Amino acid sequence: MGVISKGAKCNVEGCDEDGIRSLNTTKVENAGLRVDSVGKKTVLCKKCYKEYKKNSKDDRDLERARYDKF
Repeated sequence: MGVISKGAKCNVEGCDEDGIRSLNTTKVENAGLRVDSVGKKTVLCKKCYKEYKKNSKDDRDLERARYDKF
């Protein structure tokens, strides 16, 4: 049973909505979101997850390109 199913709240500063995703804290911070979590994982709500996806699009594209087969 994960933290999301237990009803964890969003870890982004200023947001206390219910979480829907759990992601690596370092990746979330690199995307420009301010996180008040000290663990390895950060819980994000729907709105903050959408913001994370927008801010990290270039990084995720580069990561996928690294594993593409030619």
